[in-house]
Amino acid sequence: MTDSPWCFGPTCDHVIGTDLAGWRVEATDGRIGEVDEHSDERDDAYLVVDAGAWIFGKLLIPAGAVTRMEHGEQTIYLSLTKGQVEDAPQHLSTQQRADPQYRADLVAFYWQAGPC
Repeated sequence: MTDSPWCFGPTCDHVIGTDLAGWRVEATDGRIGEVDEHSDERDDAYLVVDAGAWIFGKLLIPAGAVTRMEHGEQTIYLSLTKGQVEDAPQHLSTQQRADPQYRADLVAFYWQAGPC
């Protein structure tokens, strides 16, 4: 993860303006789902990942968890394990995305969940 949880890191190869919807998302130990929507706004960048039947819902993942992107494969790699993602607070609504307490809880969870 980067120093700023809501920014893509300088080495992850993110290109602002790239439509990431439908891209595969991989944890360090396997696939977790596909990007449903995303933001690449400065200091408010994130992925909303549809985990399908694996978790039955969507997850908000701060962009700082992205380690690299493979544009040819349309794959995003995270610094998180599947277990960390599975245990994260579930993303329930668009309004929740703007809730400062939810966002703080989410960042606290990911930053203490394991090595960044």
